[in-house]
Amino acid sequence: MKKLFVLFLVLSANLTIAQESVVLRLNYEKGATYDVTMNMTQKMDTIMSMQMSINMDIKVLEVKDDVYESEMKFTKMTMDMSQGGNEMNFDSSKSDDELDDMGKMMKTQMSPMLNAVIFVKGNSLGEVLEVKVTPNVPGVEDIANQSSNVIYPKEAIKVGSTWTMSKNQKGMKMDFIYTVKSIEKETVILDLSGEVTGVAAGEISGSMNIETNSGIPTDTKINMDLDINGQKLKSEIAMIMAKK
Repeated sequence: MKKLFVLFLVLSANLTIAQESVVLRLNYEKGATYDVTMNMTQKMDTIMSMQMSINMDIKVLEVKDDVYESEMKFTKMTMDMSQGGNEMNFDSSKSDDELDDMGKMMKTQMSPMLNAVIFVKGNSLGEVLEVKVTPNVPGVEDIANQSSNVIYPKEAIKVGSTWTMSKNQKGMKMDFIYTVKSIEKETVILDLSGEVTGVAAGEISGSMNIETNSGIPTDTKINMDLDINGQKLKSEIAMIMAKK
């Protein structure tokens, strides 16, 4: 009987945790460094396919009230691309001797990006307030903005809560809908949905796990099934973030 009572208490506690509401905030630690791994896959019918992997370090320089300042640097980048029967491969960790002619050409193009330092100012809701790139390299700011895929609501959330966020990028408007699937002791699990309009049209789906105490999206998956001028493009982004 005593064991059954203890089991009842444990189950009741877990149920209470699952039902409670939480306030999500990005609680960066000054001086901490976070590792981000972003894997992107795109495939357009039989015309083009691309796999790209980017590793980044985010160092928190300052935290004051609800505003943080951070410094972002790329640590590794790989790309495998097939288009029109041509194959292109690049790995920033390889030496020139290990790369083919196409890889060497891509290394020349990618080197400015890999050497860039990205300064980001944001707030605890996850809103990006300012981005500066030194030196100014085209395309780097876009990647920095892509690394922020959620803005938290001001109010507390519970299971079933929803909120929205919109992003405009290169002629596309992406309207995200976040739905709280479950709230566990240390993690909030979200379902992602939404739509894309503009130069491309389609649907968004995916998921996101958020560490409750730090507010860090530890595991994010975003899938987009798009139509671009009659061509079908499938895009997948998977991002993992962890404190070093």
